[in-house]
Amino acid sequence: MTNCFECDDNLARLLVTCQDRSGIVQAVSGFLYHHGANIVSLDQHTTEAYGGKYFMRVEFHLEDLANKKATLSETFARNVAAPYEMNWRLSCNHDVKKVGVLVSREDHAMLELLWRYSRGTLPCQITKVVSNHEDLRESVERFGIEFIHIPVNKDDKESAYDKITEVMQGNDLLVLARYMQILSPKFVDTWAGKVINIHHSFLPAFVGANPYKQAFDKGVKLIGATAHYVTSELDEGPIIEQGVQRVSHAYSVPELREIGRDIERDVLARAVRWHLEDRIIVDGNKTVVFD
Repeated sequence: MTNCFECDDNLARLLVTCQDRSGIVQAVSGFLYHHGANIVSLDQHTTEAYGGKYFMRVEFHLEDLANKKATLSETFARNVAAPYEMNWRLSCNHDVKKVGVLVSREDHAMLELLWRYSRGTLPCQITKVVSNHEDLRESVERFGIEFIHIPVNKDDKESAYDKITEVMQGNDLLVLARYMQILSPKFVDTWAGKVINIHHSFLPAFVGANPYKQAFDKGVKLIGATAHYVTSELDEGPIIEQGVQRVSHAYSVPELREIGRDIERDVLARAVRWHLEDRIIVDGNKTVVFD
């Protein structure tokens, strides 16, 4: 997933969705060529051989991109996007995405993100971590990141979510790194398409407390995790990434839980990175993920 251009401020990514028809690739590539851009990679997918839905991700390099972006966007909208009735977005490396993290008491998913961020392998700025408990303050502040405690009163959860929205203003993405609260419809609508969650892949089976004990009692043979965008339907949003590992009768409940945490760490980190690199196009309740 990593390439030698990822720190180049003159690198940009163009995502396109439209009905498939002849000439789309030529129109986009010809436009970029005309404006002096060099295409680094081009990925595409169509749902049918002809007449289906078309998806494209183009990564390109253009000198002095910061000063040319506005004109490039306006011209593309008029000359290419409008004739082909495209939904599209242009993202540039120099526009660093800001990310806020929400967590409760379990630290494994959060620490994986903070560690990768500290190593420079997540192309973003993690601005702050919000938690409904104080437990992880020291772990977060050790990374030099602001920690904010916002308790959630079960009789007035909306007030807590309003405060989270307030302190997270300006962020491009929120990551639920094992934030063990059910978000309100108002909060989800406010952050539509901008929240990624991680959970074990037993759902919809083994709902509620201690799912690994339930899985152990049922004799499961696979442990997994799912990262998805959050929607008003609990744990039913568009799936970004999943991971699994085979297990057997010999594994104890603590061992199953630890395997699950390992998978959650990796799956969430991949999903967040792919979002930051504009590799994901949401199509209804599904995603197209370009690698």
